[in-house]
Amino acid sequence: MFESLLNAFRAPDIRRRILFVLGILVVYRLIAQVPLPGIDRQALAEFFKNNSAFGILDLFAGGGLSQLSVVGLAMNPYINASIIMQLMTGVIPSLQALSREGEYGRQRLNQYTRYLTVPMALLQGFGILSALSAQSVILGGFSLGNPMSWVQMLTLVAGAVLLMWLGELITEKGIGNGISFIIFAGIVSRAPAGVLAALQAPSPRDIILFAGLAIAAVAVIIYIQEGQRRIPIQYASRVRGRRMYQGGQTFLPLRVNLAGVIPIIFAISILAFPGQIAAYFSFSEVEGVRNVATAIGAFLAPNTVQYSVIYFLLTVGFTYFYTAFTFKPDETAEQLRKNGGFIPGIRPGRPTQEYLARVVSRITLAGALFLGTVAVAPVLAGVLDSNLSGLAIGGTGLLIVVSVVVETMKQIEAQLMMRNYEGFIR
Repeated sequence: MFESLLNAFRAPDIRRRILFVLGILVVYRLIAQVPLPGIDRQALAEFFKNNSAFGILDLFAGGGLSQLSVVGLAMNPYINASIIMQLMTGVIPSLQALSREGEYGRQRLNQYTRYLTVPMALLQGFGILSALSAQSVILGGFSLGNPMSWVQMLTLVAGAVLLMWLGELITEKGIGNGISFIIFAGIVSRAPAGVLAALQAPSPRDIILFAGLAIAAVAVIIYIQEGQRRIPIQYASRVRGRRMYQGGQTFLPLRVNLAGVIPIIFAISILAFPGQIAAYFSFSEVEGVRNVATAIGAFLAPNTVQYSVIYFLLTVGFTYFYTAFTFKPDETAEQLRKNGGFIPGIRPGRPTQEYLARVVSRITLAGALFLGTVAVAPVLAGVLDSNLSGLAIGGTGLLIVVSVVVETMKQIEAQLMMRNYEGFIR
């Protein structure tokens, strides 16, 4: 890995791309320090100290939500818009047809995702500011009749759109996925403070437990993320026009974790929603409503066992749900049949479809258990040892960081390989 980085910096074009990415990330972190106007900073810090549900949302905001900066929503609106568009693509025929139109269809779907990001940011900004206003964090309160409230809400929307634009600049002119890099930078910026908070008075046992958990988690993440089930594909010789194409053998790679980190994001969104509503009503003047809201907030606190169980089950369920949308055995079997391909020992058509569905179901179980374990392992560590409770939301962050680093290194190595091929051709 280090050798690839050194070789990348020796290549002027790749070096410019890497430096461009670093420059954009520096700009993002500088913007993240610009505070939203009209906020009581002391009340905001006290609120996040006592509300772990919003701490989960702050994970993807890179600390911008706990500081309520102008980019406090971070990439959350864009992520939610992307998830909604992917789900709609699986159920709306016109969007399905558009997704099959190659580069043009991909660009149109990306444009629809950008449009959807704006109302999602507006909705999330309204919800967060309303919840904070109920806790006396917003100076002067929050109301749609207050011009300052509109300034605050539109500033959060503008910050979310700005980050979306910066992410797309990284994708276009840098290396890797820009949206992932923005999330990556936010998580990494919080890592030192999170580790220090978790190990304020570390004993040798705490340090060994922390180091062992981190090393084991990274090793397992890389192993599972790179794991594949290779289905052998045989192509028969065929004649098209006046040309004859020789048959051959290749394989269909099916990743163990086809869903990526999307199931965890789904699970976090579902679990965070009741906490946000409870936080909004926890200061209600009606005693019954206030008691119910307090009980819900305590039950869904991220450092509890019941939260870990629900988190695990939701992650496993959403892994199967999302995999069903992203991988279509019937379409894959049809493409193989049209191209003259078949799986040795399996008849083309419906038997191939059933075989692929059975294989995907089995490997998805391993991927689902992996995602669920990575998500709740830090939470369980905090339950077993209170000194590690600060790592309660670290599993998702670690998964994203490792995934981004691995994918970026793959792209750097691919760029270096292309340069070698170009040099050989010349």
